[in-house]
Amino acid sequence: MVDAAAYDPEPILVVTTGGTIDKVYFDANSNYEVGESVVGDLLRQAHVAVPFEMLGLLRKDSLDITDEDRAMIRERIAARPERRGIVTHGTDTMTETARALTGLGERTVVLTGALAPARFAQTDAFFNVGMAVAAVQALPPGVFIVMNGQIFPGDGVRKDRQRNRFVRH
Repeated sequence: MVDAAAYDPEPILVVTTGGTIDKVYFDANSNYEVGESVVGDLLRQAHVAVPFEMLGLLRKDSLDITDEDRAMIRERIAARPERRGIVTHGTDTMTETARALTGLGERTVVLTGALAPARFAQTDAFFNVGMAVAAVQALPPGVFIVMNGQIFPGDGVRKDRQRNRFVRH
């Protein structure tokens, strides 16, 4: 049995890379930009009591993330002391980045994002980020994708563009 009074949660590294979660639209007819990350604000607004450290690495649409970017994300996470990490990422190439992050030893890494920008009233960003915070504390070492109420192994999921959701493969 866990003594809740003695529980001291490990700090979580939160890495932001851009993607829809941080997109900014200026009007209905314009293109978007990946703006300054709002993920830290989401965590603070939710009164997340677990200590977390923000690390902004990229501000890119995931279709623009390169293998070199993935290698840099991996290197930066590997160089950090935190054993638990969340990576916010665009959904189109999230699975590719999950594959690039496998084999980081005793670390638990959860990738999440949003299908609608966090700045929108109707968004899944709040839920997905909150679930990622819970999942990263409960899951064993490995790489996982957390989206829309589901936890997937990082190497056992794909984005179904027709249904606009992640599914096991």
